[in-house]
Amino acid sequence: MTTQETSERYQIPMDVLRAYERWNLCGLEEKVKGQWRYDDTDLERLGTIMTLLDVGFTIQEAEAYMRLQLEQNHTESQRLRMLEEKRGAALNQIHTMERQIQRLDDLRHKIRKHKDKQGG
Repeated sequence: MTTQETSERYQIPMDVLRAYERWNLCGLEEKVKGQWRYDDTDLERLGTIMTLLDVGFTIQEAEAYMRLQLEQNHTESQRLRMLEEKRGAALNQIHTMERQIQRLDDLRHKIRKHKDKQGG
């Protein structure tokens, strides 16, 4: 499948596909009429990349993760550490937002309380 076909069929942005090609992770290391041809292995890898980007990885972090995944050495602990760091960052964002919501609710409550005292 060509780059354009892959982008259209699987809704993968062209900049992600171009990055994937620059990383030389393509399963088939040949071009047909100047375009990469993606196979099932590529599509699986691209699915992982899209998931990584969706959960907050930068394109550079996604590349590092994929390079580790493709190594034959045991890289599970490194990849797990990367995922745990992103999870921790996401939890911090959630906690920050929960505090913001609580503060908003406190302000709303004060306004309503003041309004009720004035007879509404």
